[in-house]
Amino acid sequence: MQSLISDIDAIDEIEVFGRVKTVQGLLIEVVGPVRELRVGGRVFIENQSGTRLACEIIGFRDGLALCLPFGPVEGVRLGCKAVFAGHDGAVYPHPSWLARVINAEAQPIDGGDPLLRGPTPYGLRNAPLPAHERGRVGGPIDLGVRCLNTFTTCCNGQRMGIFAGSGVGKSVLMSMLARNTDVDVAIIGLIGERGREVQEFISEQLGEEGMKKAIVVVATSDESALMRRQAAFLTLTLAEYFRDAGQRVLCMMDSLTRFAMAQREIGLATGEPPTAKGYPPTVFTELPRLLERAGPGLVNSGSVTGLFTVLVEGDDHNEPIADAVRGILDGHIVMERAIAERGRYPAVNVLRSVSRTMPGCVPEDFRPTLTRARELMSVFADMEELIRLGAYRKGSDPKVDRAIALNPALEAFLSQRSDERTGIADGYKLLATILETGGAQS
Repeated sequence: MQSLISDIDAIDEIEVFGRVKTVQGLLIEVVGPVRELRVGGRVFIENQSGTRLACEIIGFRDGLALCLPFGPVEGVRLGCKAVFAGHDGAVYPHPSWLARVINAEAQPIDGGDPLLRGPTPYGLRNAPLPAHERGRVGGPIDLGVRCLNTFTTCCNGQRMGIFAGSGVGKSVLMSMLARNTDVDVAIIGLIGERGREVQEFISEQLGEEGMKKAIVVVATSDESALMRRQAAFLTLTLAEYFRDAGQRVLCMMDSLTRFAMAQREIGLATGEPPTAKGYPPTVFTELPRLLERAGPGLVNSGSVTGLFTVLVEGDDHNEPIADAVRGILDGHIVMERAIAERGRYPAVNVLRSVSRTMPGCVPEDFRPTLTRARELMSVFADMEELIRLGAYRKGSDPKVDRAIALNPALEAFLSQRSDERTGIADGYKLLATILETGGAQS
């Protein structure tokens, strides 16, 4: 009853409307009582067939409201009625949404029953929690992937980026993390993915086991820029809802790059000047606002551990989006094509990967082991070309000899099947055994 009363109270007493004046590309200019409007508000344009096209007000120019559509603009003509909704959207999450697949409008797309409506509205563009009110990151979180657990140990409430080119196993690693990570809830945002890959990820890679504790938010590459951007906002909003309920949440997004591309389309449509590689300034404003929503919650509440993929263009890990995201997050996991090409998965380069919270969450007695392992892998990487050419003579350097002897065992340690899970303690123990026995494992 209370929910019904809230819905009735939210109904506008007066209908405020205008008319479509111009349509240029994706941008629709509406004339009307602009003093009653605000950026982020919703507009519903009624076309000749009687259907309504949802739009968002993204700015004002010369007394006109600049609107971008959530769907195709076919059927919109000059003079169409534009009804101003007077709100910028909210969702009403409910625990029963777990194991469901939804779109950017929080509507089910998995063929299941309609979603139950929760009692509390959550804004799609909530501001991050104030820094001074947040708790600290928690203890180590078990990701179930031993190369990450061991060399880039992650803490509850940390935000990590997964930087990878196309076709290096990023989606498979995401599915492993979604299934194996020791959390209460996983919120997975698939932003700008191919439609074919969405179903493959859900049914084959994530599977029934992974879906039990997950909500998947989907906006495919053919959807509008507003829908792709809103899917990212919704992903963080759902994570905040479960965080406020005191749960440990894993928020995964694939990918931040496509969120940035959607924001680029929106910015360019409004006339923003392109800057770095064609990205307008608002892209670099929206990225931290989105990413800062993840992290620890209020003291004695839940947390949102964020894992965000960045699709690096042309395997350039210093392109503008990758560079900006790396400076915002608490660490980065680098996947490399050369490692994938030699058949080692996950194709993570642990020497180039960093977890900024790792020093505070790795056991003191394991740190010397980890340092020795990194040193040996670094020595082998430096000498690899000479070794493969046969230019290095065994016995010239004891440290290089040991790195060569241990390399097969260390490579096997870093490799892991997609259906395999290794806990943090087991990973520590296995790595220590490799170094103590010189690579001989029983």
